[in-house]
Amino acid sequence: MAGNLEFIKSASGTSVSSLSVTDCFSADYDVYQITVRQDAAAGNSVKTQLIDSGGSPIITSNYAYAQYQMRSNTAFFELDRSASTDSMRLFLQGTNDSGTTMYIFNPFSSSSYTFGQAQQSVYYGGAGIPLIGIKSIGVLKLTTSCTGIKFTPITPNFTDIEVSVYGVK
Repeated sequence: MAGNLEFIKSASGTSVSSLSVTDCFSADYDVYQITVRQDAAAGNSVKTQLIDSGGSPIITSNYAYAQYQMRSNTAFFELDRSASTDSMRLFLQGTNDSGTTMYIFNPFSSSSYTFGQAQQSVYYGGAGIPLIGIKSIGVLKLTTSCTGIKFTPITPNFTDIEVSVYGVK
């Protein structure tokens, strides 16, 4: 993704069951880059939910996502959740400081869907899968203005998580 990045906001947590970054999306940008560095005792999926203009997570069945997992120890794996689901799952919770870069498109617009895409390299030690490269896409199929984003691991809690949000000019 070409363009200049302008830092907007960061958030972090230790031993937390979720992390929200509020008031980070506005009319100033159409595209946002979000970097996530996180560590956990074991690996699992992470729910990615958008936060509405009232400050509440959007919990609905209007999300969809797909992942392509390139596993180091077995065949590559496709995951398609194009039917209703409660979140976009753009990355996995990993061990040993796994990193994710994602882009969120049009979150503040109230006239278009919000899309996301991510790429990640993750050590997924607890599941017997040593290393995974992941490409993900997701969508919130509602035309609602979103001002933030929330990350919730399925299980266990994040040991550490750091999130930085940038506007793309």
